[in-house]
Amino acid sequence: MKVGIVGRKRDTGNYEAFLERHQVPYMTSLSVRDLSVCQRLIFPGGGDITPAFFGERDRGSRSIDTELDILQLQALEYGIQRRIPILGICKGMQIINVGLGGSIIQDLPSADCHRYLDADQYHEVYNLPGGFLHCLYGETIVVNSAHHQGLGKLGKGLRVVSRCPLDQCIEGVCHESLPVIGVQWHPERLDPARTEARGAVLLSYFLDDGQ
Repeated sequence: MKVGIVGRKRDTGNYEAFLERHQVPYMTSLSVRDLSVCQRLIFPGGGDITPAFFGERDRGSRSIDTELDILQLQALEYGIQRRIPILGICKGMQIINVGLGGSIIQDLPSADCHRYLDADQYHEVYNLPGGFLHCLYGETIVVNSAHHQGLGKLGKGLRVVSRCPLDQCIEGVCHESLPVIGVQWHPERLDPARTEARGAVLLSYFLDDGQ
């Protein structure tokens, strides 16, 4: 099984290292032709999505890369059409939401609880009963946080499986009928000194044919 990391190689070192540590074959590309040999797709974290793609003007978005957004949205459509299992991480979860017709809160009122401050912040999230994160990690876990935006209107078919109790920010989603999941935190770089949660647990679930 090969995992496709849908991003620019210069920005995906943490994700590549994560897969290498767990001996998972991968390739990094934004080309649908390249990704056609992959059985799983990871949409990684990064900057903010071009607001026009969810029907808004810029109201606090940062580090926009419109070309990247276009290529990621094309790859998302490709994966969805072929029912390829997809994992979105941070911006990747937001790409999933926008690709399915949802919107983004461009600058959370509570962004100071989540934004990157010289390093990831850590906070608790609660996982809703019946969701995949609750099954994997239990009711609450401590996760890392490095974002200032969040999901607004949910994309078609998505349901919330995890929230931050500080502000109700959506921390995890899954699709009702497609093998598509997303988390707002970063399983690829969880610090074992800060949390008992392990990214390998989520990775194993994602790679499992039974997802």
